[in-house]
Amino acid sequence: MTAAFRKRAAILAIGDELLSGRTRDANIHHLAGWLTARGVELCEARIVGDVEEEIAEALNALRAKYDYVFTSGGIGPTHDDITVEAIARAFGVPVVEHRKAAALIRAWYGARGLEATAARLRMARTPEGAVLIDNPVTGAPGVRIDNVFVMAGVPRIFQAMLNAIESEIETGVRLHSRSVTAYGLPESMLSDQLREIQDAHRNVSIGSYPIDGDEKGVNVVARSESPEAAEIAVQSVAAVIRSLGVDPSFSE
Repeated sequence: MTAAFRKRAAILAIGDELLSGRTRDANIHHLAGWLTARGVELCEARIVGDVEEEIAEALNALRAKYDYVFTSGGIGPTHDDITVEAIARAFGVPVVEHRKAAALIRAWYGARGLEATAARLRMARTPEGAVLIDNPVTGAPGVRIDNVFVMAGVPRIFQAMLNAIESEIETGVRLHSRSVTAYGLPESMLSDQLREIQDAHRNVSIGSYPIDGDEKGVNVVARSESPEAAEIAVQSVAAVIRSLGVDPSFSE
């Protein structure tokens, strides 16, 4: 169903804290919704630890495959923030102090009566040739290099940086979705009928999701570039649900 002209994206979330379970990732979820609203398809999400070689390897695989790649995490002031080094390694360029980034950081901390320490100025280091991404939350910018957007891991900063790059994202046709829920109806009761409905509606993507276990019910979502096609498909699902003795509940 994916249109040939729809841009495709991936996210690389970076940090040992994500893999250890100490920190719950919120950026993948937010990015998925943000891109969907702009007609860009998030196709892949990877999480890697704080290992420079592995970050670079994953990034090179993703940037060769997708139109846009977003990274989150590992661009702070401490010794274990190694994303900048990894990005530079992936592109085969050196890490340099970006003069404008350093000026922004000095101005940010100076306006608050604080010193731009050496640790804070680490956040002015970028892969050579990168352009800055505005950070209105803490002043330390992210960067873009080619089709890769390198952004902070803190969710509110990540989200602010996304808003700053909106004009750089080529949008596509938005997917429209319609949803129908059957409480108390096991997902397995619909499997054959959903397969038939999907075969009959090739321009619609139909997904089914059990509600906290198969016995509590199922939510079925129809997505399409055509709102009318999504509506027709979800009504077909609703008719099957009614035939099984359950009253369907609709939502967007």
